[in-house]
Amino acid sequence: MAYTVGQVARAARVTVRTLHHYDEIGLLRPSGRTPAGYRRYDDRDLDRLQLIRYYRELGFPLDEIAEILDDPTADPAAHLRRQHELLSGRIGKLREMVAAIERAMEARKVGIQLTPEERFEVFGDFDPDEHAEEVEQRWGETDAYRQSQERASRYTKEDWLRNKAVNEDWGRRFAALMDSGAPADGPEAMALAEEHRQLITDWWYDCPLELHTGLADMYVADPRFTAYYETIRPGMAAYLNEAIHANAISRA
Repeated sequence: MAYTVGQVARAARVTVRTLHHYDEIGLLRPSGRTPAGYRRYDDRDLDRLQLIRYYRELGFPLDEIAEILDDPTADPAAHLRRQHELLSGRIGKLREMVAAIERAMEARKVGIQLTPEERFEVFGDFDPDEHAEEVEQRWGETDAYRQSQERASRYTKEDWLRNKAVNEDWGRRFAALMDSGAPADGPEAMALAEEHRQLITDWWYDCPLELHTGLADMYVADPRFTAYYETIRPGMAAYLNEAIHANAISRA
């Protein structure tokens, strides 16, 4: 069956100008012409055009496609195998790209620019993204949220490790104070409560006294926050809550 250049262009979703160019460079010459000189393509021409499109999709330049298709040692099965190999390789690379993009998207949830290995080194089994959606819904419109996101996006692995060390040091000293029997509204506890507020201000967002007391109430009202402080030292959430409120009153 013979096809006009327009029919081939529509079927293959290419332009007539493209088919004319392929003819001019010898990549796809029509098998026949009408007495008036119009191009006519047959089924073999369409098969060749399909192969051309496959290789073009894979990024091959036209001159290399011509060499591949005109190789006298190649048969249709060989072309299919080659396409399968090339497509498989491309799929593998695309999967790697998708995985990289997904990692970047996950990191952007809380502005953490770390590889999965670095995230594990910094956070261990803790997933900082676990409650990211809830946090954004509750505080996404606040200045504190925007400020913490902006800061976190700039932190390197070394910054995160330093932050971890600073917080662990504070936790050890606060637990030791509790073990000493010092009252939660005493000067030592209030000093560490104030240091806690400064850590938030230095690392995440401006934390005035009023906001700090709101956080303190959340530490005892939300079981997830309570559990975090209880892992450092049993009773710490309630003790810290009292110390923060005492510090706020003393500085009001």
